[in-house]
Amino acid sequence: MSPALARGLLAAPDDPLPAIDDRVIAAVRCRAWFAFNLSGGKDSTASAHAAIALLDALGHPRDRRIAIHADLGRAEWRSTSAMVAAIADRLGIPLLVVSRSAGDMVSRWEQRFLSGKRRYEALETYNLIGPWSSASLRFCTSELKVQVIGPDLARRYRGETIVSVIGLRRDESPSRRSTPVSRVDERFAKPGNAAGTCMLSWHPAVDWSADDVFGIHARHGLPLHEAYVRYRTTRLSCAFCVLASAHDLAASTEAPGNVDLFRHLVAIELDSTFSFQPQRWLADVAPRLLPAALLHDIACAKLRAHERRTLEAKMPPELRFVKGWPPRMPSLAEAALITKARAPILAHHGLADHFSDATAVQARFADLLAAKAERSR
Repeated sequence: MSPALARGLLAAPDDPLPAIDDRVIAAVRCRAWFAFNLSGGKDSTASAHAAIALLDALGHPRDRRIAIHADLGRAEWRSTSAMVAAIADRLGIPLLVVSRSAGDMVSRWEQRFLSGKRRYEALETYNLIGPWSSASLRFCTSELKVQVIGPDLARRYRGETIVSVIGLRRDESPSRRSTPVSRVDERFAKPGNAAGTCMLSWHPAVDWSADDVFGIHARHGLPLHEAYVRYRTTRLSCAFCVLASAHDLAASTEAPGNVDLFRHLVAIELDSTFSFQPQRWLADVAPRLLPAALLHDIACAKLRAHERRTLEAKMPPELRFVKGWPPRMPSLAEAALITKARAPILAHHGLADHFSDATAVQARFADLLAAKAERSR
């Protein structure tokens, strides 16, 4: 669709145009279901508003639109659920709230560390694995949002064309610079599936700036989350996000509803000896909110973290974890280094040392290599 035609269809000349392409237009013409992914943040709200106006102008039936929100549980700002409901009401579309059946985001972090300890004790991993998601391992997004929303929509609208409307913008980060206007999503509707389900992702705000987004909110009276309005965060996600800036983490601690979560996440830092972000301990963001007695424990956890990193750095680098680990059998000398490094880490976390000498480590590697060979047959 040309910009001139899109502008002619819309009644708000000061608003930036929503991006749309032939794929989405074809979905409109076939009366596809449009599912507006609402997080409570500014981008999903503004893009949904603009997309709805464009769909109205194109004659798409309103009764084939829903809003959907993946609730992350305790990790959310306390006000997010009510904000999402208010946004859906303002947009005039019914709201569907979904969540991970195996527990919320905080539970996922806790479960990951418990699993990591079990695997470390069994020498199934080379290094102890911490609880947190990260920029390179965003299971927070994949498991608690994508893997919850996608399958639900595919089941609910089986046999239909489903368009997920997502508020991604290219100028948010370098990793989003290549975000397309739309794409076919084959993760939950394989090509040629028996039901005939087809899923697309549409990013109507892909070319907008943050100023564009806030301008749409101001001109149309759209609700803005308290995270922006009251606490002046630059973005909205979890109350404490592993990708958040120091400013946004500090701003989140100012909200009384986030204090219990802050203390709980700090407790996970202390127990695991892994900082919330690679270069930042959440405990350091607002120590004023922590009991004085806990400050000593924080210092001890940091020492333990340094000790763990130092010990693991002395292990043979050629044997570090890679896909299809282990790569080979360690020599007796290498096995001795592994044993020496693991012992204090196991002891600190109250784990059993089942492979307490070099011979036992070699025997364990032999078992792992045999299992690897069996899997490859």
